Order: sequence, then C-alpha cells, then structure tokens
Amino acid sequence: MQLGRSVSFALAALLGLAVLANAPAALAKQAHHDGKALMKDKSDGHHDIDHHGKHTVSVEMRHGKIHEFHVKHSEKGEIAVKKYKTHKKMALNAPNAHVVYASYDSAAMQEDLGSTWVGYSYIDDNGDEQIYWYPAEMIEDPDTGAIDYVPLDQ
Repeated sequence: MQLGRSVSFALAALLGLAVLANAPAALAKQAHHDGKALMKDKSDGHHDIDHHGKHTVSVEMRHGKIHEFHVKHSEKGEIAVKKYKTHKKMALNAPNAHVVYASYDSAAMQEDLGSTWVGYSYIDDNGDEQIYWYPAEMIEDPDTGAIDYVPLDQ
C-alpha cells in the first residue's frame, strides 16, 4: 500500500514539473515587426528604430546595410539578441492578431520566391519574443549566427 502511494506521488510530481517546464513556451507569444518599414534613416551610423516598454531597439548601419542590431533595456542594459532566417515573409495579420505567412498569398508567393528574410529577436519583460524582420539584402552578413526560424505555434 505504501509503495503504491509513493509511486503515485512521484508520478504526480513528475507530471507537475513537466507542466511547469512547458508553461513558459505555452504562454509566450511572438510579435512580428516589419523592420524595413521602421528604418527611417539608412545612412551610416547608429539609429534607434523602435521603443517597446523599457526596451530601445537600434541598428548600426555601415555602407547602407545593417551591421549590428542592438536592444537596450533602460535598467538592465544590453539585452541578448537571437538571429533567425527564413524563406517565408513574416507579417502580422492585424484583424486576427496572429501571424500569417505573407507568401501564402499568390502575389506575395511569386514576389518571395528565393528571398531570404532575417529576423532579430529578444524577449521582452512579459516573456514575449519580439522579432524584427528584414530582407537579407539589407543585412551586411545575413548568414552568420542565423538559425532557422520555427514559429511557436507549429
């Protein structure tokens, strides 16, 4: 009797830990931003392109291309940035407030054939991932450090 109770307790504890371990991924959201549209100035130098809560997003431009992407928290300083790549143009579907692949549209599909998109991301104070997407042509070195993008909802 005692052994059965111990095993049941151990299984319940493991199940609870598994749920907790997967909870952040289940609750986290990805917000996609059109980085190209946010670029007002493409001249060489440092440019702030967006502010999100206590985060300031900026780029360093060199020779008309993005050389570095930075995110600075007003209290914590520089925040780690992840670099993604994909062949699907990412866009925000505003009416439904979820991500759609713009390349599923037949006109966009023809436009995007062979295109590579680079996304820079960081995790905000709410635990959500903010991703800024650019055509690879705008990035000085689009491949170095970039990992394949996989949406959270897949």
